[in-house]
Amino acid sequence: MAAPMELYCWKGDWGLPSVDVDCLAVLTYARFSGAPLKVHKITNPWRSPSGSLPALTTEDSGVLSQTQAIITHLRKQKYNADYDLSARQGADTLAFVSLLEEKLLPALIHTFWIDAKNYVEHTRKWYAETIPFPFNFFLPNQMHRQHVTRLQLIRGDAWIEDEEELEKELYREAQECLSLLSHRLGTQKFFFGDSPASLDAYIFSHLALLLKAKLPSSKLQQHLKTLDNLCNYCISILSIYFAWDGGVSQPTSPRTAPADAPDGEEEPHKRRNQILSVAAGLVAMIGYAFLSGIISIHAGSSGSAVIGRLDMEEEEEEET
Repeated sequence: MAAPMELYCWKGDWGLPSVDVDCLAVLTYARFSGAPLKVHKITNPWRSPSGSLPALTTEDSGVLSQTQAIITHLRKQKYNADYDLSARQGADTLAFVSLLEEKLLPALIHTFWIDAKNYVEHTRKWYAETIPFPFNFFLPNQMHRQHVTRLQLIRGDAWIEDEEELEKELYREAQECLSLLSHRLGTQKFFFGDSPASLDAYIFSHLALLLKAKLPSSKLQQHLKTLDNLCNYCISILSIYFAWDGGVSQPTSPRTAPADAPDGEEEPHKRRNQILSVAAGLVAMIGYAFLSGIISIHAGSSGSAVIGRLDMEEEEEEET
């Protein structure tokens, strides 16, 4: 019997099965297509086989870590949510996915990772409290840099150095994108009628994160909340496909546990992995402290090495 495919992704919160756009897209597509995945919802990307999230382990293709690559692999395994789409609908899918990548995703990155108020009071706070010690000391900052780089790559030559002008343009384009999506959806249940497709997985992952996050400041979130059909669209998908997954009320009739339910305590060698993770984390934290100058070594009067004290005030200030 073939080994089950295993998906590693960020855990959920705010009523969502995952707090990450890419992880949420993969999880949603898996639910739409009925793909039998064993899901590991984790809070440390270093526990992923690829070192990043999402990551899918497969028997024939190794480890896949790109959203599109994972969805393509599931299609090849005959878990295809786009099976009934026409050629025209397939072309529309490509066009709308490109629209999301170019117009909405940049604004989401800015909202969560660059907007100072949201980043300090919401995003960085959540990850610092969720990621286990000692990784929470440096992983949020590392993720921040990765998202800034990703935004710069998406914008390319259109990058604007002026922060205020950049924000205005990103949010203007994102609002236009949301309005276009609202017009395209109309009164339909899904974007191609009564059945969900991969496009719905991509759109839902972007909209639901923006809709459900408890952001202290977000004009874009307020704009989304004025588009009733998009809000109802997100709520409908959550209630139908993730009723047993965090935040949404439990269905009254009994359900069989889904194949991709979080594995929790069933992970083999969990105790050993925890010990190794802590040991690796301590080594990483000490190395990070030396490289960043938090700890220094200098020669004492007797010629022996003396370790300088930690500057705790600076560290605490960075983590607030």
